[in-house]
Amino acid sequence: MPDLLAPGLDLVFCGTAPSPASFKARAYYANPGNAFWPTLHAVGLTPERLSPQRFPELVALGLGLTDLNKTEVGSDHELTPAAMDAQSLHAKLRRFRPAAIAFTSKNAASLALGIKTPAYGRHVELLEGAVAFVLASPSGRARSFWTLAPWKEAAAFVAERRRLRERAA
Repeated sequence: MPDLLAPGLDLVFCGTAPSPASFKARAYYANPGNAFWPTLHAVGLTPERLSPQRFPELVALGLGLTDLNKTEVGSDHELTPAAMDAQSLHAKLRRFRPAAIAFTSKNAASLALGIKTPAYGRHVELLEGAVAFVLASPSGRARSFWTLAPWKEAAAFVAERRRLRERAA
């Protein structure tokens, strides 16, 4: 899956790797059991519920997408640890300078932040100048750990940035 990145985005979502369903559909978070797209709309990050195939539209909303593993497909337990490229993510953050990064799983956050068990929500330490959020995984396989609260916190951050831009315009 190609990254969806541009300079100065409000928030970039980072997962571990595409699922087989996403890879086949050539669209992020395309598994029908994944709560990513309904959640974006539920917390106010998108004006309507987008289908996974509409992922390129996120850039116009100040949102981006990437993964730690750009060479494999599958669930975390199926992925090669060496293919998790946190250094590449750090380079992307330095290059594109988003205001925030939101990890769509604790595993992705752990690998990128170097924290064994990261807590959900906003973290105090910045990652390459970006505010870091750890979100509950939207995967259907992780439903027992689901909580909307960190998603709302990230959405409030984006909403405030949007309000400030509107006032400045």
